[in-house]
Amino acid sequence: QVQLVESGGGLVQVGGSLRLSCAASGSDYSTNIMAWYRQAPGKEREWVAGINNNGLTYSAESVKDRFTISRDSAKNTVYLQMNNLKAEDTAVYYCMGNRGGIIVWGQGTQVTVSS
Repeated sequence: QVQLVESGGGLVQVGGSLRLSCAASGSDYSTNIMAWYRQAPGKEREWVAGINNNGLTYSAESVKDRFTISRDSAKNTVYLQMNNLKAEDTAVYYCMGNRGGIIVWGQGTQVTVSS
């Protein structure tokens, strides 16, 4: 019943920045375990970053020095700030929520990094 809606994707040059948003229905849903995944054509979906219910954050090694996950509980929204984007970051980015072990996925937002 919970819905996640991603936004903020687009076309950006190498070295540029984007801020993705994941808006969740339901009060305080963003305080659950949340994560960002991405999937490029021909590749498996991979985990990018996560934030747990206590606010601890985790990032994949490939993005650890460039991406930051955060949340705004008042807006019930999770963000992914992406800096110094590389062509390899091109993918559909998906927001994921985990409430009591129930996994919910958003529809995804396209990020295209052009060289």
